[in-house]
Amino acid sequence: MPLPLRSLALTAATLAALNVAACAPAKADKAFGEKVRAYLLEHPEILVEMSAKLQAKQQAQTAVQTKNAIAQYRQALERDPRDFVANPNGKITVVEFFDYRCGYCKLAAPEVVKLIQENPDVRFVFKDFVIFGHDSEAAARLVLGAKDQGKSLELHKRLMAEKSLDEAGAVRVAQGMGIDVAKARSVGANAATTQHLADTHALAEALAIEGTPAFFVGEKMIPGADMRALRMAIDEARAAAAGKKA
Repeated sequence: MPLPLRSLALTAATLAALNVAACAPAKADKAFGEKVRAYLLEHPEILVEMSAKLQAKQQAQTAVQTKNAIAQYRQALERDPRDFVANPNGKITVVEFFDYRCGYCKLAAPEVVKLIQENPDVRFVFKDFVIFGHDSEAAARLVLGAKDQGKSLELHKRLMAEKSLDEAGAVRVAQGMGIDVAKARSVGANAATTQHLADTHALAEALAIEGTPAFFVGEKMIPGADMRALRMAIDEARAAAAGKKA
């Protein structure tokens, strides 16, 4: 049924008013913006709350991305036969990305060694993630090159104990342990070791690792030298494994 002329006129006027309101909101927007600004200045705690919520949202998104990346790269993360592994028969796998010149890695190292020695059920994978230059790379190549000489964990421990480690210092430590340094350096300099280090670096980037140390247990990443969080993650993994058997 057609609308009367008066209704048509009103409708046209209403649409015109809406169009004006939609097309020219500058003054209203400015006034609204000033009110919002004044309110936020009076209640700055709202900004803190907003920031906290944004951070929590970003952390949740990162956790999901990390979980997906771990699932995608789990084989390379946990089962690369080129890596040195302590307690190779352990049922719970922990992976550490580290650098021999990283201060926080050195801080965590004694606890890492203690954890390995006290928990034979923890299979510990060492990933040489070189981020501090030539001396770090030289130490990593030396340790990887000496892998077959059976002293990797002790060599790792001693190199981490060196506060200002350089290439000469790494060689001195290895020689003091009776390691065949010439052989270790030869193996460490070959193309296979170069590829191994490159692959580890690429894996760290794929997992969005931003620094060292970074630990992985199951689907969790523990950034930094947070040994308490690492032990908690191991306990949770152990409990989960026990629950599956029950």
